[in-house]
Amino acid sequence: MLTEAAPAKLNLYLHVLGRRADGYHLLDSLAVFAAAADRLHATPAETLSLSVTGPHRAALADEADNLVLRAARALAEAAGITAGATLTLEKHLPVASGIGGGSTDAAAALRLLARLWNLHPAPADLAVIAARLGADVPVCLAATPSRMGGVGEVLTAPPTLPRFGLALVNPGWPVATAAVFRARQGGFSDPAPLPAGFPNAAALAGFLAAHTSNDLEPPARALCPAIDEALAALAATPGCLLARMSGSGATCFGLFASPEAAVAPTSPGWWSWAGACLGA
Repeated sequence: MLTEAAPAKLNLYLHVLGRRADGYHLLDSLAVFAAAADRLHATPAETLSLSVTGPHRAALADEADNLVLRAARALAEAAGITAGATLTLEKHLPVASGIGGGSTDAAAALRLLARLWNLHPAPADLAVIAARLGADVPVCLAATPSRMGGVGEVLTAPPTLPRFGLALVNPGWPVATAAVFRARQGGFSDPAPLPAGFPNAAALAGFLAAHTSNDLEPPARALCPAIDEALAALAATPGCLLARMSGSGATCFGLFASPEAAVAPTSPGWWSWAGACLGA
């Protein structure tokens, strides 16, 4: 059996720059990945199948066609093979929570099945498959800090990031991305004026607070007032340098000086985690 981690994606900031004619929004974001992760297991089989375990499995019980299976079929079709796999997804990340759960699971499926089926696709070809599955899948395929542009599929090198810690809190309410975009009001933002790098976590947090925002945070908070409680709890945690919502919510993060300093507040019904940022 082979195993692949599917780490949580966080948007340290998210600016909405405009809207295309097809309705998709143009974004500018700095994405990083936490050590918090789902896990995907695979063994060889004649057909494709998927079972879901873990603390958040119930949220996917009514999903007719999981994105993991769609990723598996897309990879097999692109490779011109008929191989199958028995897949098991350990669902540790909350669903519809602004941390790319479905996208990171799909990206993990592409990486895992390429190994299981002994495929060696060019990175550019794998990125094309990822983009067809969803705008967040390409960045999750890389699973390293990246600046996101376009509708999320245009990836460029990020600033040099310092080592820092993260605390994640989800107040237990799923938030639909489409609903948040519909509730958004006002104009559009400019791209963030990112420097070449940051010397330490305090400098990173200070820059993010002064020069960036999450443009989806106000509409998400209006739709889900529990986000206010999560943000307040993070901001009140000793050592928290910045408290902000990720993506379209409702997961919020706190930025700390180091993984060892990160502390996640808890409350009944909340999902909480604290630890390291991967690749920083």
